[in-house]
Amino acid sequence: MTVRLQRRLRLPPDAASTRRARSMLRAALGEAGLAAHNPDDGNNSGDTDHDLIDIVLLLASELCDNATLHAGTEYEVEVDIDSERVLVTVTDHGAGPLELYLGEPRPRFGRASSHGRGLLLVERLSSAWGTRHERGGTHRTWFSVSRGDHPVAETSEAQEVPDFAKLEPTLPDADQVRRLLHMPARLAARLDTPTLATELSRRLREMLAAEWVTVDVDHGDGGGTVPLAQAGSPPVTLVGVRFQEFALPLTAPLRGTLRVPTPGGVDLRTSRMAELTAERIALTVELDWLRGADLRRRSWMTYLADASELLGQSMNTDLVVALVPQVVVPRLGQWCAVYLLGNAGGPPGTAGRQYRLAAITHATEDVVPELRTALEDTPPVELARYLKEMTGGATAPAWFSDPTDGIVVALTVHGRPIGALAVGRPARRSHTPEDVALVGDIARRASLAIDNAQSTAAHIATSQALQHALLPRGLPDVEGVDFAAEYLPASAGSDVGGDFYDILSVQPYQWLASIGDVCGKGAAAAARTGMVRDVLRVLVREGRSLKRAVQLLNDVMMDAADPYQFCTLATALVTKNGSGEPPGLTIELLLAGHPQPMLVRADGRCEFIGAHGTAVGLVSSPKLVTSTHRLEPGDTFVAYTDGVTERRRGREQFGPDRLLAAAAQGAGQTSRQLITSIRNAVESFSATPPNDDIALLALRLATTAT
Repeated sequence: MTVRLQRRLRLPPDAASTRRARSMLRAALGEAGLAAHNPDDGNNSGDTDHDLIDIVLLLASELCDNATLHAGTEYEVEVDIDSERVLVTVTDHGAGPLELYLGEPRPRFGRASSHGRGLLLVERLSSAWGTRHERGGTHRTWFSVSRGDHPVAETSEAQEVPDFAKLEPTLPDADQVRRLLHMPARLAARLDTPTLATELSRRLREMLAAEWVTVDVDHGDGGGTVPLAQAGSPPVTLVGVRFQEFALPLTAPLRGTLRVPTPGGVDLRTSRMAELTAERIALTVELDWLRGADLRRRSWMTYLADASELLGQSMNTDLVVALVPQVVVPRLGQWCAVYLLGNAGGPPGTAGRQYRLAAITHATEDVVPELRTALEDTPPVELARYLKEMTGGATAPAWFSDPTDGIVVALTVHGRPIGALAVGRPARRSHTPEDVALVGDIARRASLAIDNAQSTAAHIATSQALQHALLPRGLPDVEGVDFAAEYLPASAGSDVGGDFYDILSVQPYQWLASIGDVCGKGAAAAARTGMVRDVLRVLVREGRSLKRAVQLLNDVMMDAADPYQFCTLATALVTKNGSGEPPGLTIELLLAGHPQPMLVRADGRCEFIGAHGTAVGLVSSPKLVTSTHRLEPGDTFVAYTDGVTERRRGREQFGPDRLLAAAAQGAGQTSRQLITSIRNAVESFSATPPNDDIALLALRLATTAT
């Protein structure tokens, strides 16, 4: 037959009540036949019983503490034990349900930081639980824990249980140490560090019959000492209170203290019990810190990898510099400013400085204008001194206090200073040594990214200057003849394209118009382009015929013995009719491996002209054929490179037919309008950027030419 055991205890809302409730529950569980742990008897059933006892005492203690802290009225603790489960009910008479208090976010500091976990633990550890709120203001919170098949002894009716907590001041025996420190592994694994420390503190307080026990920890993160756990109700101030501090044996940078009141002085038993508890809590704190440190290290590694990837995605100096503060804030500080060497374009009155504010951000965007004013025009004296030292070669981090606390680190590349990185302190704490190391790491990565972007920008500027130098400075301004040209590089970066065009005035009434495509890109292609243009100019100016000039150019390129030094070329000698002749232009055209130019008539008719020949620089005896064409008023001669006809849309090319159609639509317009029409047609053919350079050259005989 199943026999039930029931006990009930009414308690006042003070700090000693939880200890009395635990004593009553421990006695009731013992009467119910739940075995205490004995490692020497070889019976494992005691392990299971002891796990159940620890869970019941832990959950009941949390509910008693919550009733004392939040309800503030007398409360009853009831236990009902049968062969299936242990049922504990805590009944208070507060003004509102406990859920209204326990549902609030738990503070991470202050006295309340070690309370408010009751229902969370009940939900996690109990087999079942619930609450009941009655009209009269009575609030019941209950939980049950399954116990398995264990016999229950016959018992008497419910009765008051005396307080068994007080112990004689002797050295602790093995059973007392076990009761103080033993925590089943399965239970300990389910508790966080504050909860576990609170349970150990509660056990110590109960065994010492102390009014209170507190544990404080400093994690060395700049946040100072914070409460970790407490049992009982310590006074608001410890002034005039006799107590003993026991240091938690922690590894730096961790520090911690366990405090126990000692109104009658410190005896050997109190010291030993407190030291054992401090060691057990220290072990828990350090393991938790190590786990957190490992997670932080993994997080920082991911953060640094992401920062490197982000900073390396662009070669635009302004964009890279602007990204640096965004990477730092708010993870490493409330604000961040980047200073770079050189003050070109700086605000008035700062011309004597060696540095300039290049980028700035703050976690609160509204503060950025005010912060910029404080850091840009007249930086604080202390910060300005460090900036001057770092832009002068100093590398050690420095701490400043104006406009806020923060650190400044140098931006250096290969030992060469390029600027400095200033970071304000994080919210509500100072920079930790780990923060300083991470800021230094970000500074090194930012320095490399900024230097790479600056080097790339300088390379691009040099390449673009070289590209512009290979094009004519201007087109001839001739009455009755309209010249126009356009060059569209496939890349605006550091690659110099191989396409070129040129207009040379040979005589007042004669011009050499050339367009070509040199093999390759970059500096080598630029050198070949310059050679082709200059050699052709010199030969034609010396009076060589068009065919002879191209032949001599081919000889020069063949002498280089470079298989990549060749180019396609379309060159035309354009002669304007004299004053006694009908208006017109005569074009002597030679094609050396280049696409045929177009002749766009004023009435809209379009045709390709010229005879194909061999590209220059490929063979010693190229095939070179000249052809002669005449332009009437309103007609336009258009030459282009293969980037026009080979513009791709998937597997489809723009092609010569579309080029003729685009040119026909611009017939009768000026040379500039015609080139624009063709360019728009080519660009709109495909949404993808062009992968080859495009050059267009046009000349038109005006309808009013004389």
